[in-house]
Amino acid sequence: MPIIGREREIKTLNQFLSSNVPEFLAIYGRRRVGKTFLIRNFFENKNVLFFNVTGAKDGKLSEQIGHFTKEMGKIFYHGAQLKVAKNWDSTFEILTEAFKSVPKNKKIVLFFDEFPWMASKNSRLVQNLAYYWNQHWSRDKRIKLIICGSSASWIIEKIVNNKGGLHNRLTRNIYLEPFDLRDTKRFLNYLGVRLSHEQILQIYMAIGGIPYYLSKIERGLSATQNIETLAFQRKGFLLEEFDNLFSSLYDDHGGYIEIVRLISSRRYGIGQEELLKQLGKTLHGKTGLKKLKALQEANFIIGFKPQFSKKKGIYYKTIDEYTLFYLDWIDPIKSTLLTKGLTKGYWEKQQSSASWNSWAGYAFEAVCYKHLSQINQALRMSPTAVPNTWRYVPRQGTQEQGAQIDLLFDREDDSITVCEIKYTERPYVIDKKEAAQLKNKIAVFKGKTRTKKQIFLATISTNGVKKTIYSEEMVDGVVTLDELFKKSP
Repeated sequence: MPIIGREREIKTLNQFLSSNVPEFLAIYGRRRVGKTFLIRNFFENKNVLFFNVTGAKDGKLSEQIGHFTKEMGKIFYHGAQLKVAKNWDSTFEILTEAFKSVPKNKKIVLFFDEFPWMASKNSRLVQNLAYYWNQHWSRDKRIKLIICGSSASWIIEKIVNNKGGLHNRLTRNIYLEPFDLRDTKRFLNYLGVRLSHEQILQIYMAIGGIPYYLSKIERGLSATQNIETLAFQRKGFLLEEFDNLFSSLYDDHGGYIEIVRLISSRRYGIGQEELLKQLGKTLHGKTGLKKLKALQEANFIIGFKPQFSKKKGIYYKTIDEYTLFYLDWIDPIKSTLLTKGLTKGYWEKQQSSASWNSWAGYAFEAVCYKHLSQINQALRMSPTAVPNTWRYVPRQGTQEQGAQIDLLFDREDDSITVCEIKYTERPYVIDKKEAAQLKNKIAVFKGKTRTKKQIFLATISTNGVKKTIYSEEMVDGVVTLDELFKKSP
């Protein structure tokens, strides 16, 4: 299978490989996003010596070194069995000696996959890697070292921001993100799955742009049928993936799931202070903050400061599509699904419910937050416009009206574009009642922020906006689903 999308990453890898100096690259991103596939497929037809070894989850030091040594024998010594050393220092010494068997004009790519798993307790793997990179490998222009891992927080802390021997040693890094809608469509098309933009969006709202999940989509089935097969049939793939995902990334995965559950229960986000208070003593203070940082780095949640808000502090919001889908739809009925599944047609029936409409609304918002550059381009704004959200909740007992702005762009041309995000099967209709609500929202925003900037109103909806006297009067820009499928500028 060819590499779909990933143009920026391929450019980085080409520069990494073609340079005449030793290189050290870290690649990280959430589980199933395609890190290993990208590296292996990029280098498989290149004229290099490619040494790839993968860490074993929960493997002992002896097991990790044993696997490493076995691969050294295969790649450098034509399959010969090498004596297994007792520590990483001796193992890396054997590897360094092995470089002498490689022609001086042949580049050597070292790909250490799932490196955090390789770094078992008290193994001193990182310290020994630092020594051999600094003392030997960084002097050999043939060496191209790649460290890879699904635990983004581990890679960032131990490699990218290393304060010891690897400080500032990285020459490049790649944070591999899920596919956007455009590349999701291209990926599905390659698999022979040809669906409309609306159908692809429904799939994306449930599982996001994770290539491995998308590979489970069956040709000839609608989005509804595919989701039902994956999520609501007995022992469907998506039932166990949630726990597998978190347990593969975090040792204390229960604590991380608890945090995500609480954040996901608040559609408009939750403040850090309130969040830590509700989590209790075990996750209070530095422990809770560290877990929040790790969840942000893995792209499960975002931390943000609401624009123009008088309240200080960070707010958190869940943005991972599969997490939102799982907690809303699978988790409440998981025991039933594991034992007997649900009646055929369950997911289709849910689509006429208020719960489904509510979920589709905030799932579509999460999709929009991942396509900000496409929205910016569609509204012909400068790339310097700053995206954010805004919310005002009046105090209890007052007669004031609150307001929620899904997305806004604070622009440098003395203007603010306020965006109304709507998931609708038909064109969004702004009638008299809807127009009044939009006007009130903008009035509350102006009053509470005291902004003097010009306010423009834009709509982001799956099927555009129906022309009415109110839409003609109020709407300055329209973003449709088709625009979200365009290439990011």
